[in-house]
Amino acid sequence: MTVSDLFKPLTLMHGPAMRNRFMLAPLTNQQSGLDGHPSIYDQNWIRQVAEGGYALIQTGAATVEAGGIGFARQLGVHNDSLMVGLREMAASIRGGGALSAVQLHHAGHRARREVGGVPAPASSRTLSGIQALTTEQVERIRDSFIAAARRAELAGFDGVALHGAFGWILSEFMSPLLNDRDDKYGATVENRARLTIEVIEGIRKATGPDFQIGWRLSVERYGLQLEELREITACILDRELIDYLDLALWDSAQIVQQGTYRGKSLLSVFTNIPRKRVRVGTAGKIMGAQRAAQLLDEGCDFVLIGRAGILQSDFPLQVRDNPIYDSPRLPVTADYLRRGGLSERFINHMRGWPQFVVPGSP
Repeated sequence: MTVSDLFKPLTLMHGPAMRNRFMLAPLTNQQSGLDGHPSIYDQNWIRQVAEGGYALIQTGAATVEAGGIGFARQLGVHNDSLMVGLREMAASIRGGGALSAVQLHHAGHRARREVGGVPAPASSRTLSGIQALTTEQVERIRDSFIAAARRAELAGFDGVALHGAFGWILSEFMSPLLNDRDDKYGATVENRARLTIEVIEGIRKATGPDFQIGWRLSVERYGLQLEELREITACILDRELIDYLDLALWDSAQIVQQGTYRGKSLLSVFTNIPRKRVRVGTAGKIMGAQRAAQLLDEGCDFVLIGRAGILQSDFPLQVRDNPIYDSPRLPVTADYLRRGGLSERFINHMRGWPQFVVPGSP
């Protein structure tokens, strides 16, 4: 593939096609209101990336329940009072010509008490002194995901993307380390995947025929088992339950170090699964035009731009105009990020990322 192939349209099972192969990764940035409402900083950022040439823009992780918060100043979609700001975000993205999705998130056992979170572990052994969710509580959270998706649709978003990565609740339930339940949501691979699948199926029933559903999956840490996740993913793709799979890899070029797929690229473990009409893409250190194009050769239908999009909010346009474009080298100064349009809240969030902002940079 060549860089020009990144600008070919990509159809999805539901709703409009992506105008090219660039998706903005969900970038949590801790700049929303304390109650989860989209702040002026959120709106400014969304307006900026809406003009950046992306085909689909995901919001940062948005809470489906107030108690499921994992970050200070996290975006929310858990309450009807947040709809005005969400409508503005959706309208900005649509005005820029991109598709839009709210990333639905619940922190599960990682919910932070200091910002109002209520830890909700799958297992009683995960957090000292905190009992596992009851079956009824799991079903309530499932229904909260579905209700949040309905809000996103009413706000004008083209779809939602489920945050099934990094040990948050959907990922947590997949993990044999973090899920020792003996009800219908535990014990077997099928049962541990049940919450994710019920959320997807519930959203499909609750929303219109053009509404798009994505699923973000990570396969490392938190006791996750690669072989199991491949089995679950194969089932979801075979049943065409989602429109697109977003592989949240730390590095899109990384190699499996152990187990059945040792020596293979981690990406290939999933791109080699028959996908029918589901589209598959990846994130993971995609910092330049050539690497993005190479990933199409490696089996991706699209690429997700994260860090490179923070450094240059119109990354797709940069690639369009320069087929050998590469992102600035990290770390960068805080002033560089300010000139690029990031708020002080966003910049402070990025200071917590290793090797992103020059230490001590004012």
